[in-house]
Amino acid sequence: MQKVIERILNLLAFLLTVERPVTADEIRMTVAGYDRGNDEAFRRTFERDKDLLRRLGVRLELRPTDAWEVEHGYSVRPASDFPDPGLTDAERAALWIAAQVVRMGGRSSGPDAMFKLGGTPLIPAGEPLAADLGTSEEDLAEVFVAVSERRHLAFAYRGRDRVVAPYGLAHRRGHWYLIGPERGADMIKVFRLDRATPVRATGPAAGFDRPDEFSAASFIPDAPWEAGDAAETVAVVRIDPALAWWAERQLHDRNTVTRLGDGGIEASLRVVNPDALIGWVLSFEEGAEILGPPELRQRFIDRVTA
Repeated sequence: MQKVIERILNLLAFLLTVERPVTADEIRMTVAGYDRGNDEAFRRTFERDKDLLRRLGVRLELRPTDAWEVEHGYSVRPASDFPDPGLTDAERAALWIAAQVVRMGGRSSGPDAMFKLGGTPLIPAGEPLAADLGTSEEDLAEVFVAVSERRHLAFAYRGRDRVVAPYGLAHRRGHWYLIGPERGADMIKVFRLDRATPVRATGPAAGFDRPDEFSAASFIPDAPWEAGDAAETVAVVRIDPALAWWAERQLHDRNTVTRLGDGGIEASLRVVNPDALIGWVLSFEEGAEILGPPELRQRFIDRVTA
């Protein structure tokens, strides 16, 4: 998504700067971010960018480049039509930090977009703690537009072709999740985007109705051991006193936690992914163990002894 935003800003800045209609080929060879070696890739990207600019309210026009109207190019309204956002230094600093911390595909933002918003206030150089939001920028942009316009999405997922009404999009633990029912079904499902390929919008806008008060986040499991397709079980985990505080920070309100006399805790956890739970318990080394059910405890013991 960061790559898309920077390319859109570069395109808009170029169109506003030249003050004349420019052809698609000139845009392709001048604006950073476009594929100059593949005609079809450029055409698809440029068409998406034009649609996005128009949805953002930018008046993108196709006008003749000469008096004979042999060739046409693209132009936008003068820069006076786009008011200065009036950001303060503090607001620009906050935007800069956010752009650097949040990454797409492991890449942080460059300074170009911030310069176009009035310059970057002086802040210390260096690499801050960053959150990698993963997945493909192009796929994420396609899904975001489909969610906004209420268009169906088609993709292959776990060996089967799906057509889904995208009710919402959520990010959790380094992955993007698409939430919505498959066409012709009522059950709302959760799909991990990096396992859905290729993703493309299909059908008209406003092709489905999203339920009132829908919350995408409420469909995403709060813990990795709650995500999966296996049968659900309830596990009991004991955490030693020295690590109980850290374990409680990773549990949520639906977990039942009993405080023991020595300062430790016993937690009852809903589990559909046993391997994820075992991995979490092993992260405490000797400070935690699975007490039940018996088959899950034995699986835990086998992992430790192996």
